[in-house]
Amino acid sequence: MRGSVRVNCGHQTLDNAEFSVYNFSQWGRHRATADPVVVNYKGDYYLFSTNQWGYWHSADMNNWTFHDRKFLRPWNQSYDELCAPAVGVVGDTMIVFGSTYTNKFTLWMSTNPKANEWKPLVDSFDIGGWDPSFFTDTDGRLYMYNGSSNVFPFYGIELDRKTFQPKGTRKEMYVLQAWRYGWQRFGEYMDDTFLDGFIEGSHMTKYKNKYYLQYGAPGTEMSGYADGLLVSDRPLDGFSPLSDPLSFKPGGFVRGAGHGATFADHWNNFWHISTMVLNVKNNFERRLGIWPSGFDKDDVMWTNTAFGDYPTYLPEVYGKERDGAALDFNSRLQPGWMLLNYKKPVQVSSTHGAFYANHAVDENIKTYWSAATANKGEYLISDLGELSTVHAVQINYADQDVDSNRLGKYNNQFHQYILWYSLDGKKWTILADKRNNITDVPHDYIALDQPVKARFIKHENISMPTGKYAISGLRVFGFGAGAKPKPVSQFMVLRGEKDKRGAWIRWSPSSDAYAYNIYYGTHPDKLYSSIMVHDANEYWFKAMDKEKTYYFTIEAINENGVSQRLKTVKVD
Repeated sequence: MRGSVRVNCGHQTLDNAEFSVYNFSQWGRHRATADPVVVNYKGDYYLFSTNQWGYWHSADMNNWTFHDRKFLRPWNQSYDELCAPAVGVVGDTMIVFGSTYTNKFTLWMSTNPKANEWKPLVDSFDIGGWDPSFFTDTDGRLYMYNGSSNVFPFYGIELDRKTFQPKGTRKEMYVLQAWRYGWQRFGEYMDDTFLDGFIEGSHMTKYKNKYYLQYGAPGTEMSGYADGLLVSDRPLDGFSPLSDPLSFKPGGFVRGAGHGATFADHWNNFWHISTMVLNVKNNFERRLGIWPSGFDKDDVMWTNTAFGDYPTYLPEVYGKERDGAALDFNSRLQPGWMLLNYKKPVQVSSTHGAFYANHAVDENIKTYWSAATANKGEYLISDLGELSTVHAVQINYADQDVDSNRLGKYNNQFHQYILWYSLDGKKWTILADKRNNITDVPHDYIALDQPVKARFIKHENISMPTGKYAISGLRVFGFGAGAKPKPVSQFMVLRGEKDKRGAWIRWSPSSDAYAYNIYYGTHPDKLYSSIMVHDANEYWFKAMDKEKTYYFTIEAINENGVSQRLKTVKVD
């Protein structure tokens, strides 16, 4: 399951839509959440994130149940939202703590969160912390990490297991080094023009007696928002930074992969959940994404965001097929379905202002088409250009003219629609009937039990919970009728002479490709980072470690598949 979190449709795959985890924000008329953490506790997955009036649990990462819970301060009933929560497991107990700069926030506990049973563990936690995280070591010792600043580092401290008071003084873990690591520079183009980068969102993972401390940087508003990685043999000192981010997704339909957390599924495969960027209605309008993660034979930690917002197998399906074998970077986690309607012709029932129809198929979640009304019968038709084999459809709604009084969680709202398909655009057959849907699905996903042949896909509105009928992405997945693209030729990476953190990447385009994946890393066999590029045959790359040699390769993408990758290029 990757991209913005998806949970309630599909028998074998998940895509990047969410299960209504997004509240209407106090900062504007839009949905948002961020700063997620998932823990695998007593056989279920539990998800907590920013500004949610509750939390979620699931047995399979597909079907989720919401629990309404305001983690209130006992003496201040007005403060009811967790911001950037810390969630940990100590013995048989789950603990939850919200971000605060004071020492007057309750530390909560539960041994039965599935039943929504909670009580204060510590009425007034003695240390505050913004963007906190908990880590229980294999020896039973408990640690807390926290920090969110573009001036100060983030910190770590041990806590007493019985009193939950700090033991000793906090230690500095790390401060950004943007002078060396290009990706840590603030700005959409990593230019550091008006602010230094922020370090925030800590999370600790232990693997084979090594400590992998993760942190978000350089800013939650940026497409390059990422999670960096520090590695040590000890939990509170001796950390060395990884040259490149652990999770990084600067291209594609939805971008960003910062301030997250790593967790293991029921088969001990790792996944990384993180914050993704929207930033249309407000700088803090964000989504969630989940990516496969793990460790290679040299204990190097990786996260795979390539095709990160395409359909991906459920952990259960993958685990059964692999019979519990460890996840590796090159494992086939996806069914291989391709996007069929990128910038293809669109017909709509009406258009509101400059929210044009083509915005629904431009692979950019920040742009959207809006109909003139929210009336039943408004529609959008996507022409795939040729008869194709359709396996799945994703519907991403946009927030247009949302009611001004919308704030917080709404459990009695829903989207209703009909999805049609056609061979000729005249005779239509129902693909999915959601006329009686009573689920809030701002990003819905339909994985078909059996694929269908179609050239046209139509989304017809029945009912909107609020605002006009608006779509940021009607994305159709499957296979076209042609051949995979030819490999890229004349691939060039020209590294900067004045600033080796950047390079100009250029290639001869494939005539039959609509996008490219660029893979890179500091070891020729560990190209764990990637960038998806549409509509271009060049990319200005500014995210390198100025002191390391790099290796690059590229693949072409079209409706029928992916080309062979080029031979790896070494860049000093």
